[in-house]
Order: sequence, then C-alpha cells, then structure tokens
Amino acid sequence: MVARDWRLASDVQRIEPVVADIIALCRAAGFSQRHCGLNVPVAVTEAITNAMLRGNACDEALLVDVTVEVSIEQLVVEVCDQGCGFDLAAVQQSPDDEDWFEREDGRGVFLMRSLMDRVENDKRPGTGEHRLRLVLYRT
Repeated sequence: MVARDWRLASDVQRIEPVVADIIALCRAAGFSQRHCGLNVPVAVTEAITNAMLRGNACDEALLVDVTVEVSIEQLVVEVCDQGCGFDLAAVQQSPDDEDWFEREDGRGVFLMRSLMDRVENDKRPGTGEHRLRLVLYRT
C-alpha cells in the first residue's frame, strides 16, 4: 500500500497537480485506463473543488487536507475541509430532475456517486471538520 498526504490552501489552481499524483499512484497499482482517465480525475477534482469552494467558502486561509491510500485492491481518498459539512444523504439530485441544468449544486455529488464505489462523509475525528471519503475498488 502507498499513502500520500497533501495540505492545500483553498485555491483551485492547486488541485490539478494533486489529482495528477493520485492518477500516477493508481496507474502504478494497476488500476484500469477508465479508472485513471475518468473515474479518479473527475471524482477527486469534484471532491477537492467542493471542499475549497463550498466547505471553506473560497477562503485561502482555510486548508483542505487530502489523504490517499492506494493498494492493488482499492483507492481511498479522504478530503477534509474546515467547514461544517453537509448531509450527504439529503443530496439526491439526478439528471431526471426538471431543474438539473439550472441548479448550482448537487451535480458534483451525483458524479462522485456515479464514478466511485462508495462516497461517505462525516466529521473528522478530533477536529469537528468535514471529511468526505471516496472509495474505488480495482476490478
């Protein structure tokens, strides 16, 4: 298993290098081209972007922690922001909703759920900060 951590200011320009590192770790672990070319970059970018823009309200003084564990069986990505979090179960938007294209929220969660095997959130132990956890199994 390989583990990596990043601590980022809430600046979306910092996302791409982290995602590129995670993709490289997945490739080295034997994840498929589809996982490395679509699932991982889209879902992880959405998770980090949401943490920066929504969780930390674009405040560059607030940090986002990204922790990744990659093994031959699975990828686990945890994205922690300093916001209060949200009720993941309450986010149920889908492309079938009449206002899908007009809404400014919910599509990222929909994408993460579609591209990952598990999406969970809770409070980060010992801090009260919000944590989003993405899990993708290598198949």
